[in-house]
Amino acid sequence: MEQLNRIELRGIVGSVKVQNFNSTPVAHFTLATNIAYKDKDGSPVIETAWHSVTAWEGREIQCLESIVKGTKLYVCGRLRYQRVTGNDGVDRTFTDVLAKKIAVINDDEQLQYEMN
Repeated sequence: MEQLNRIELRGIVGSVKVQNFNSTPVAHFTLATNIAYKDKDGSPVIETAWHSVTAWEGREIQCLESIVKGTKLYVCGRLRYQRVTGNDGVDRTFTDVLAKKIAVINDDEQLQYEMN
């Protein structure tokens, strides 16, 4: 059986931090995704989920500096879970998306250009 760890997201960028790691740009940003539905009373509900994304600039991802707050993005990658022990001795698990492909989306919900 083939195993699969893949996630695709389409949303709006929140906070962004681009830094260099061994002279390679790395972007850490949050991406908000919304889902709309009606509750049991028929009232509309919009539920927002925030995702942490890490993208390394390289052969498949370019121009990380163009990612700014409010940019609409398509992100394809995989989930990564990290367990760390804090100074207080408590184990915490963090989940983030390691991006393999990023594309900017224009206002017509079409992929404007791919960052690869």
